[in-house]
Amino acid sequence: MKLRDHPLMSCYGIRSWPPVWMLLKGRGPSRVTGEIGILKAIRANDIPLGRRCFLYMKHGESYYLGCLLFDDIAFSEHITALLQSYCNRPIAEIGSLDISPTLY
Repeated sequence: MKLRDHPLMSCYGIRSWPPVWMLLKGRGPSRVTGEIGILKAIRANDIPLGRRCFLYMKHGESYYLGCLLFDDIAFSEHITALLQSYCNRPIAEIGSLDISPTLY
C-alpha cells in the first residue's frame, strides 16, 4: 500500500497526506496543496507521545511547512523515522512509497 493511501495517514478521520503547505520563505503563494516540491527536512513534535510531524519542503525558490497529524502514536513515530531518510527527494515519490509492512 502506498503511503498516500494508508488508512493510518489521518487524524480524526481527516486525511493527512498530502499536507497543506504554508509559505515560510520566498515569493510563492501563501498556501499550496498537493504532492509538489522536494522534502528538505523533518521535525517531530517536541511533545512526548506526539502525534504530529512537521515537513519542510522547497518548491521553486520558496520554502513551505506542512504538518502530518495522526491518531496512532506508534504509526506517527514510524512514519517520522521513515521520512528522515527521504530528505531531498520529491514529495510525489514519497507519497508513492510502499509501506504495506506497516499495516497492523
